[in-house]
Amino acid sequence: MFLPGFRELVRPQWVSIVEELKIRGSMPIPEIAKLMDMSYMGVKQHCEALHNLGYLERIRVPRTEVGRPEVSYRLAPKADALFPQAGVSLSLVLLQQMKQLFGNNAPEKLLFQYFHDLQNQWQNRIQRAKSLVEKATVLAGLREKEGCFSRCSYDVKAGFRMEEFHHPMWAVFEAFPAAILMELRMLEQLLGTKIERRVIPGGRGGPSRVEFLIDTL
Repeated sequence: MFLPGFRELVRPQWVSIVEELKIRGSMPIPEIAKLMDMSYMGVKQHCEALHNLGYLERIRVPRTEVGRPEVSYRLAPKADALFPQAGVSLSLVLLQQMKQLFGNNAPEKLLFQYFHDLQNQWQNRIQRAKSLVEKATVLAGLREKEGCFSRCSYDVKAGFRMEEFHHPMWAVFEAFPAAILMELRMLEQLLGTKIERRVIPGGRGGPSRVEFLIDTL
């Protein structure tokens, strides 16, 4: 999920590369080329352009076999600005000031009301979906409009889940952990099923992600 209008201003290949690196952390050119069904030189040209603009970093990863370290690309700190942050600094300042003015529970009460209102706003849209999988897909789309970057996926071992690679409120969750449970309860009520939330450490230098394991039984 990029800031509104970003997709229309840049090359679609750049968007795809940034999205894949956001999900996977870092990758060498051959892996990116395979995912995007492009030539090695074509991907290298786009990665170098993004690197020159400051959005990608080059890193050298030791090979498991004999040979020179492999060059991989990952997102640079400058790329954070491409993803919505929901006015994080201002939000945190306001929540802290509410705590000072109205007591320790004031920020949690405000966050509870936020998720309550969001649930009411999304309820009708989600209830139109017939199956749980369809509801979760609609929910992921609604969350993307709020600035999240998430995808629904399924495999035999892990089951059905929603993977989240960016959330504009992550900094708020760190400062007020109670909001994590509030959001989780909202998601459970919207889907009408139990959800397990897991934080998955990032691989190959990438950021952590959140998995919502959705009970489909």
